[in-house]
Amino acid sequence: MPDTTSLTVFIVAALALLLIPGPAVLYIIARSVDQGRSAGLVSVVGVGLGSMVHVGAAALGLSALLVQSAVAFTTVKYLGAAYLVYLGVRRWLDRGDDIVRANGPQRTLRSVFVQGVWVNILNPKTALFFFAFLPQFVDVDGGSVGLQILLLGTLFVTMGIITDGVYAVAAGGLGDWLRRRPKVVTAQRWFAGGIFITLGIATALSGGKE
Repeated sequence: MPDTTSLTVFIVAALALLLIPGPAVLYIIARSVDQGRSAGLVSVVGVGLGSMVHVGAAALGLSALLVQSAVAFTTVKYLGAAYLVYLGVRRWLDRGDDIVRANGPQRTLRSVFVQGVWVNILNPKTALFFFAFLPQFVDVDGGSVGLQILLLGTLFVTMGIITDGVYAVAAGGLGDWLRRRPKVVTAQRWFAGGIFITLGIATALSGGKE
């Protein structure tokens, strides 16, 4: 394992990065506003599990393969973008009785969890982030490099679940406030769908593999 100094620097750097809202945090906020704290917290766990897939891939060296392959990067990138746009369009088209639906979950928690997992698994930038960030704190003389990456990644994901959970609880509170006001329920649906679509388009238009 890294020494105490390196581990401390890692924790500080990880916390700074996690507190800056990124695509995963915006997804969690949208889900929390849309369906409440429970759905937001379930999304947090799903996103965390998706992150662990990338951590495992980094530990096994698969992230290196993704970085080196323009085809793999582009494929995963556009799959992720398309999935986010799909979530947004489906939210916009899922009309029904807005006021009634606002008083209960529109999606099962299991469905919300699975969406959270796939949103993060299909985000190539997550793989690239772990590939670039975690090795900076690995001690090549401190034992298995793969095991160190796995342990550091697990620590990062655990911290992420905590910070993302704070966002989910706060955004869920805002969602409760919105649901008590029927006039803004329709705007809530458009807000949630708009965030999903914006994230998808931003992912598709972001810098690709050089």
